[in-house]
Amino acid sequence: MKWIRERDALIAQTMAFVQSVTGKTDHVLQPGAPPDSPRASDELVAVEAVTLKTVTVEIEPPQPSPQPQAPPARAIGDFRSEMQARIANFRKHQERFEREREEYCAATLTKLRAAIHNPSARPPAED
Repeated sequence: MKWIRERDALIAQTMAFVQSVTGKTDHVLQPGAPPDSPRASDELVAVEAVTLKTVTVEIEPPQPSPQPQAPPARAIGDFRSEMQARIANFRKHQERFEREREEYCAATLTKLRAAIHNPSARPPAED
């Protein structure tokens, strides 16, 4: 099976890499070593040696970002006046919404009353 050969080749490459990095030799999966499992493959797998090149890179330390400046402390009177202005603005919005609801309700009731008092304007009922 092809995937078994590919797996064995990958394992052999990985072992060769580990040995090159650590400098240690491992007797597991070495050619000539007796296989530990009865399902081990008897085929020889070619392994290419890989040479690594060391590259040194200078990294500049990150520039510290300027600290965000805290907004100036507000005076208690300024905070109070801002809150009062916000509350007044909120009340204006609420009054406007209330007024619009009342106007819509009055217009709808007017249309309903007109439809009740003038039965000829109604569309014919569907059977």
